Amino acid sequence: MPLHQIWLSATSGASGAGTPRPESEGIASSQRQPQVLLVEDNHINQVVALEFLSLMGVEARLARNGIEALAACEQAVPDLVLMDIQMPGMDGLECARRLRAQQRDGTLPVFPILALTAHALDADVAASIDAGMDEHLTKPLDFVALRTRLQRWLKLPDQN
Repeated sequence: MPLHQIWLSATSGASGAGTPRPESEGIASSQRQPQVLLVEDNHINQVVALEFLSLMGVEARLARNGIEALAACEQAVPDLVLMDIQMPGMDGLECARRLRAQQRDGTLPVFPILALTAHALDADVAASIDAGMDEHLTKPLDFVALRTRLQRWLKLPDQN
């Protein structure tokens, strides 16, 4: 399956943080939207999360598993990754470990990784943190909770 390389966006000219992307060369980072990589294999969860991100004024790309996520991060470094845990091919925990290893060896800049999973037990949260995730969000996704968490890590555009 091909990797989705299109940034999805609902607004323009919003402010953001992070490393400029090839698509935004020449645009100051304060003039562009935050760029999030959503790593999710479930179609319904993809639709909901991408819509929420769009409503927040965030540009989003989609990867359907950890293998696609690694390639996407190497191609265009996101400001933040929302990572499902249970996916085919490579799960989110292994992907987070590999991303953090690349960040430690200097091949990728550091960016936050937030776990996104239906599993909410203390052991699940601990496994996410041990794998290198910065936070652990539970599904089903709640718009206000997601926005609150993203605001900890990104400068989101002002709500109209």
